[in-house]
Amino acid sequence: MSNIKKTVAKKVRCKMFKKNKNLEAVSYECGEWHFDELPSWWAWIYVGGDRGVAERVCREMVFPSGMCVTVEETLYIFAGGTENGVRIGLIQYPRYPDNELNLLEKAISVGKKVAEENYQWSFSVVTPNEIRTYSRRRQAHNNKR
Repeated sequence: MSNIKKTVAKKVRCKMFKKNKNLEAVSYECGEWHFDELPSWWAWIYVGGDRGVAERVCREMVFPSGMCVTVEETLYIFAGGTENGVRIGLIQYPRYPDNELNLLEKAISVGKKVAEENYQWSFSVVTPNEIRTYSRRRQAHNNKR
């Protein structure tokens, strides 16, 4: 445990009671409260379309797989126009711990399904390390101006 974590744990009188070595998860008890800690990871999924459709798709996908997502309405402004859409957040949630590769695969699956259900050609997934834009257009990788 780092010095900062030890200091915080001491100040709030927390006691470590469980450690999951596979995912480096640690659980702490702090009186009537407890918290679980994992290395952080997140993905933002950007896709055009209807928020209601995105919410329905997310509900269908999170329940069986144990994910936690947020759905936020947004407006995309681009050369040539605007479009309503959503930004879907997926985090490393201590209740459903998973490794980064599996979380990325889940984010891509959510993006594909939301894009398909909203009749969109593309979507993007942004993580702490990279951005990926997925497209069903044939020439999407040839962005000549």
